[in-house]
Amino acid sequence: MNIFESIFANESGDITLTIGSFLLASGMSLLLGFIVAKSTTFKQSSSKSFITTLAVLPLIVQVIIMIVNGNIGTGIAVMGAFSLIRFRSLQGNAREIANIFLCMAIGLATGTGYILYGTIFAIIVVVANTIYLYSNFAEKDKYLRVLKVTIPESIYEMDLFNDLLDMYTINHELKSIKTVNMGSLYRITYYLNLKNVKEMKSFVDELRCRNGNLEVNLGFVEDDSSDL
Repeated sequence: MNIFESIFANESGDITLTIGSFLLASGMSLLLGFIVAKSTTFKQSSSKSFITTLAVLPLIVQVIIMIVNGNIGTGIAVMGAFSLIRFRSLQGNAREIANIFLCMAIGLATGTGYILYGTIFAIIVVVANTIYLYSNFAEKDKYLRVLKVTIPESIYEMDLFNDLLDMYTINHELKSIKTVNMGSLYRITYYLNLKNVKEMKSFVDELRCRNGNLEVNLGFVEDDSSDL
């Protein structure tokens, strides 16, 4: 038998399912699911239930594909059932969603008997994902910060901190101005790139002198895990 053909195809080309081929496909589904689930734990904290679900998802999809093979009506019904999952689960981040699709693709490959293709595909995606994860690809600038400064209404000026920003930052951008405490205070938010992270304390101290020692918050720009 050609290793690149479906393990369910006999010499005449007909699809036949045997206990041996079913166990082989199921074993590979569990193995590849374990690999994907293990890779998901790299540099990310996910719940145990999510990780274990990823590990068995390829086997579940594989069995479903075996059952609906050649039956269009049953296949449409299964697609409708899968679409309901979105409304019965918490929203995940982009990486979790990608791994769910990866496990489903593995299940599709093993469910149709293309074990070798499914294995090669899973290894390529996991290796590529790991390389991107441990590289600097698409990482934000380590000097990028968000600055939130609170000032009294009485001293508000658009260019109040411009000289300090020019002194301590490479570039800066005003993102928002918000009133707080019944309009008696303004909270101004900037995105900026620091020239030297070691000068953060001096920068904050000078801002405090300028804003009457009110709140100054200088920190990292946080990612929203629910966004793709």
